[in-house]
Amino acid sequence: MSYLLAIDQGTTSSRAIIFDATGKILASSQQEFQQHYPKPGWVEHDALEIWFTQSKCVQHALELAGLKAAQIAGLGITNQRETTVLWDRKTGMPVCPAIVWQDRRTAALCDTLRAQGHAQAIREKTGLEVDSYFSATKLAWMLNHVPGARARAEKGELAFGTIDSWLIWRLTGGKVHVTDASNASRTMLFNINTLCWDESLLALLNIPHAVLPTVVDSSGVVGHTEANLFGGEIPIAAAAGDQQAATFGQTCFEPGEAKNTFGTGCFMLLNTGEKPVASQQRLLTTIGWRMRGETTYMLEGSVFMAGAVVQWLRDGLQLFKSSAEVEELAMRVSDTGGVVLVPAFAGLGAPHWDAYARGTLIGMTRGTTQCHIARAALESIALQTVDLVSAMQKDGAQSLAELRVDGGAARNDLLMQMQADLLNVTVVRPEVTETTALGVAYLAGLAVGIYKDVNELKQHWKVQKRFEPSISADAREAVLSRWHRAVERARSWEIA
Repeated sequence: MSYLLAIDQGTTSSRAIIFDATGKILASSQQEFQQHYPKPGWVEHDALEIWFTQSKCVQHALELAGLKAAQIAGLGITNQRETTVLWDRKTGMPVCPAIVWQDRRTAALCDTLRAQGHAQAIREKTGLEVDSYFSATKLAWMLNHVPGARARAEKGELAFGTIDSWLIWRLTGGKVHVTDASNASRTMLFNINTLCWDESLLALLNIPHAVLPTVVDSSGVVGHTEANLFGGEIPIAAAAGDQQAATFGQTCFEPGEAKNTFGTGCFMLLNTGEKPVASQQRLLTTIGWRMRGETTYMLEGSVFMAGAVVQWLRDGLQLFKSSAEVEELAMRVSDTGGVVLVPAFAGLGAPHWDAYARGTLIGMTRGTTQCHIARAALESIALQTVDLVSAMQKDGAQSLAELRVDGGAARNDLLMQMQADLLNVTVVRPEVTETTALGVAYLAGLAVGIYKDVNELKQHWKVQKRFEPSISADAREAVLSRWHRAVERARSWEIA
């Protein structure tokens, strides 16, 4: 009973990973699912496909590990955040496609909220910028545009949730409708000071309270999986948004410790302790986790396109067949040849928050090749992170002694060296880069008694490789200057 199961439901794939008590991976199963782009700026998922792929991954992981459900002490769920699902409480069927966090269809509604003067109050209550990134305006759109949805929601017939809520509902056969505090803090409906759904924000967006899940701790048993799903019941013992879970998996338990996850997006979180810290640089103030009733807060910088940039090179431009090939392609040249890619395909996140920015490829000459574009794509990921660190330091954060990294793109040595060079900070990659899944497994392990406290978890974190800065200050400044000029050209493109 010392095994832990992590469901890691991401933006482009579903995964299940089984860990032993030391944090070692015993088995892993992953399955991609379809991305839907019905209109420019719209991004949708089929919530049922997410459920089917995720349940298959759990079954496959158990088979690979040679384990039965009864041998799993606890299950933790970590998930793509902000993606919004609305479903029928009786049938369990979604009433429309899930609206993904990258979706920009509610940008105009956010403009209206800002124009009406609500931005400051929303930031003070939720710690968030008014942006279509978050769940609130996505849910409002569903209630306003799906025929009959509002009337049914007001009668209590529909349930809203982020992906954690959706999966817990399906895993328990519709018995449990909850979300954890970290996911709730990403909806733009949750007051991070009172730790309750905010009635004034619900009224502002005309969202009925009846659709909302109950908010629970990030670590704690909330129910059990139905026995017929995996051959026996498994305690559902933790839930956390993917970036908060990764921060926990990187054992950033003390104020001032930070991690950066290189996934579909790029997300940097800095632990600020027991009290929320208001940002003056348009970073987000968010809940990291809540355990035993105690809340840990974070400052977060969100980049919308990181690994997704490489996916675009693979699928959109078809420069290669496998994402892993981008490193080899980029290493064929020593620099970008002056090419800059600003990957604002879904607008720009922190610290710009420009929903109308669009992707820009600039600085090309007749000598530009696919190798230069590939290298510029990797460089753009690192440069966006530099902007986040700069904003955090302007908010009064201490200078980073090192940056802990994780996520799929963190396995790219060239990208990690670029990050160290452009940040002028040591980048540290742990032995287990799947820290998102590991973090929620740790949270589940604490809930079911496998671990005594967080100090025990620190002993399991081990360094795999360090990347030291290796370029001159002048070279660094030249790259940053060119990048910021390109960003200005990408901004407000949609309404120019």
